[in-house]
Amino acid sequence: MVNDLEYLSEFQAVLQNYHISEVGKKLLAKTKLVLLAGPSSSGRNTIINALKEGGGYHAIVSDTTRAPRVNNGVPEKDGVEYWFRTEQEILSGLRSGNFLEAAIIHDQQVSGISLRELEKAQQEGKIAVNEIETVGMHNIIRVKPDVFAFFVVPPSFSVWMERMDSRGKMPELEKRRRLSSAVKEFDAALANDYYRYIVNDSFDHSVKYIDDCIAGDCFDEKRQLAGQSVIQNLLTETNMYLNTVK
Repeated sequence: MVNDLEYLSEFQAVLQNYHISEVGKKLLAKTKLVLLAGPSSSGRNTIINALKEGGGYHAIVSDTTRAPRVNNGVPEKDGVEYWFRTEQEILSGLRSGNFLEAAIIHDQQVSGISLRELEKAQQEGKIAVNEIETVGMHNIIRVKPDVFAFFVVPPSFSVWMERMDSRGKMPELEKRRRLSSAVKEFDAALANDYYRYIVNDSFDHSVKYIDDCIAGDCFDEKRQLAGQSVIQNLLTETNMYLNTVK
């Protein structure tokens, strides 16, 4: 189902010059935060669920303007997959600086992290973890340079397409929209050296790498170079698909 944003221009205006509130900055400074960027169907949610099951992480539930979906016959629940908000509610929160970040996704919806989710992580004494768009990551890095920033990618274009198709057949227009968004994500990942790349060919290995980073053993030059190569290949094949498949 495709969603249309009634207040698209208003969201574009407020996000262009968005600033987190002073209260939010103080909360952010004392919160340990893990963020996973990456294209659609890269496996970020599965990694987050595994981290949450380990007991030391609070999985942030983002706010979104999109309508709940039905996945494999099971409807999404408010407060589980997302907090489903009206456009007016999220606009009001953004204008008050009550979001860590927010972004317009696929030109169809707005999703973002409310400060109340960081408060929950603080109360539980856990590490906050969530998925995020690269634009949001860049904005957060500016106010919290010590965030653990990861970029998750599938091991190959063919595996990526298999994962995307396994969610159910989507219209070609929607697939192209997602791939076009992914091109921007890949470009951002290659352009910013604060990312640690995760080639998600094994969920267990991906989770262990994140845990190792939290423990202080994060940088691995061989892993970084391998991840960079995979992203470059994905970028090339994605552009080829967009230029040849109509």
